[in-house]
Amino acid sequence: MSRFQNFIGKESVPVRNEVEKGAIRKFAEAIGDPNPLYRDESYASATRYGSIVAPPTFSRTFDYGAIEGFDLPQDGLIHGEQGFEYYRPVRPGDVLYCSTKLTRVFDRKGRLGTMTFLIFEYTSKTESGDLVVKGTSSVIYRQGGKQ
Repeated sequence: MSRFQNFIGKESVPVRNEVEKGAIRKFAEAIGDPNPLYRDESYASATRYGSIVAPPTFSRTFDYGAIEGFDLPQDGLIHGEQGFEYYRPVRPGDVLYCSTKLTRVFDRKGRLGTMTFLIFEYTSKTESGDLVVKGTSSVIYRQGGKQ
């Protein structure tokens, strides 16, 4: 656990992400979501949103950058949990600045040994700093991996 503790509170440099209508459509197709709100401009314009919006998990396609010096091993990783909080819909043409921060690290003993839980926070903000999406995810690291 100590190798990760020093990174708690460290954040990546925000990365500029521009949301494109075609990327929203392709993402909706890739996840098999037929909702016309994500691809049909005339349908979407008649809704309370007034235009096409991105599906809820679309924000995971953003580049959140990397925390300088943080090297997460690839072996022994398990995706734990993920959540999203939206402050407004993501729309084509949005320019969002996205970053990630390690917020918490803790160990738990399991049948196969000690597991380290790493909790990350992801933010997507407008150029003026307004929060659009906040996400959290947990990654479980088990030293030795591959079993």
